[in-house]
Amino acid sequence: MFSITVRDHVLVAHSLTGDAFGPAQRLHGATYVVDATLRRRSLGPDGTVADLAAAAALLRAVLDPLDRRNLDDDPALAGVNTTTEVLARVVADRLHERIADGALGDDGSAIEAIAVTLAESPVASATYERDR
Repeated sequence: MFSITVRDHVLVAHSLTGDAFGPAQRLHGATYVVDATLRRRSLGPDGTVADLAAAAALLRAVLDPLDRRNLDDDPALAGVNTTTEVLARVVADRLHERIADGALGDDGSAIEAIAVTLAESPVASATYERDR
């Protein structure tokens, strides 16, 4: 399996529900480094998984609606505990939707899996992987 990874970041505000989150139950900010990995079994005719610039632009397009926003106010996330794990799934699912809609052209149809990792600090991250 071949893969490429593109990286970006997103700044959000949110609060978490549940005693396990202690002070994070209050509104707070988080800056996540976001890695999106696209996988396919064989390379395309040009010898790539997908165009890196197109993949980076796609990740930015998916992150833009979340960036510098209070996730508690996002109707699409209403009632969702926006943990790092959940946000990794949200980003992966939104990447999947855009790839299915043709965002990566012919390369997108060959993508077999997507993995998204959100790092909330240098020592803590969460990853969600899905088939495409």
